[in-house]
Amino acid sequence: MMYEQQPVERTTYSNNSNSIEETERLEIVNLSGMSLDSLPNPSLNLASICKLDLSNNNLQNIPESLTARLVNTVALDVHSNQLRTLPNSIGCLSKLKLLNVSGNLIQHLPKTIENCKALEDLNLNFNKLIQLPENLGFELINLKKLSINSNKLLFLPRSISYLTSLKILDARLNCLRSLPEDLENLINLETLNVSQNFHFLDSIPSSIGLLLSLVELDISYNKIKSLPDSIGGLNKLQKLSVEGNPLTSPPPEVMELGLHAVKEYLGNKMNAGHQSPTPMKSPTKKKSWVGRLVKYGSFNIRNGPREEREAFIVSDDDRSIESVASTRYSGMFSPRRLFSGRNYFSH
Repeated sequence: MMYEQQPVERTTYSNNSNSIEETERLEIVNLSGMSLDSLPNPSLNLASICKLDLSNNNLQNIPESLTARLVNTVALDVHSNQLRTLPNSIGCLSKLKLLNVSGNLIQHLPKTIENCKALEDLNLNFNKLIQLPENLGFELINLKKLSINSNKLLFLPRSISYLTSLKILDARLNCLRSLPEDLENLINLETLNVSQNFHFLDSIPSSIGLLLSLVELDISYNKIKSLPDSIGGLNKLQKLSVEGNPLTSPPPEVMELGLHAVKEYLGNKMNAGHQSPTPMKSPTKKKSWVGRLVKYGSFNIRNGPREEREAFIVSDDDRSIESVASTRYSGMFSPRRLFSGRNYFSH
């Protein structure tokens, strides 16, 4: 893609089709770090671009007409600009698999993003998002990684629970009040990070125990007082981070013993609640959760093998946050976000 009076790093390759006579030439165009305030008219056919990098510039908008013609683009990177919105024509990118808009000033996503059904990796970190499109999860069925950390989200849309291909969900450093109740459809989710929602997130839904592929769970630095008993059924869980919460259940003496002991304690509580004729809270609902865990074959804490790489992360006290967050784009902007040190306990 040749922009007038702009040096461009361009790579061209051919994609041979079934017909020997037909050859499609696609371009990889890199305009990153050129201090661009706007995009001049291109001299290259935009339909020939498969990857476009406009990151680390000063762009305040992307022309609707430009985006609409990127019909063969599979990767679009506009991170670290001054964008306040994305063009509605983003929905024309039916082949788009990777979209990186992190480090901008975006408050809302256009509803048309739901038409990008090929998306596998969506990075919205370090923006000013206050909500996501309500039907996002119903439409982006191929999404494998959703990164929405360091925004101002109050809630996640319920449709998030229908992202059956999702493997990584990073929603830390927001203002989340709660998580969707129905999480069990996230059958491939391996990493869930909802840490550092600080004064807002005070509970985790019991349906988290049906995330049978979950390997890593980070709920640190929230206001959570009790872990759901259903966590005892997460047989693949290898890493649990809970420091910075006012936890009372499990008790400190159990938490000190590590992840396996915590899962066993919660598993025993679940069994006891299921067998008791008069459970203290929501007897029908609790029985339902146990039944589903048994049905899915995940609730077997007593007889299951002890995971070799388990790690349980917890602090001995409510220490204040000590260090400033950093990302790969920290040179472009300096969000006033805080992280803290962690203690790791392994079996």
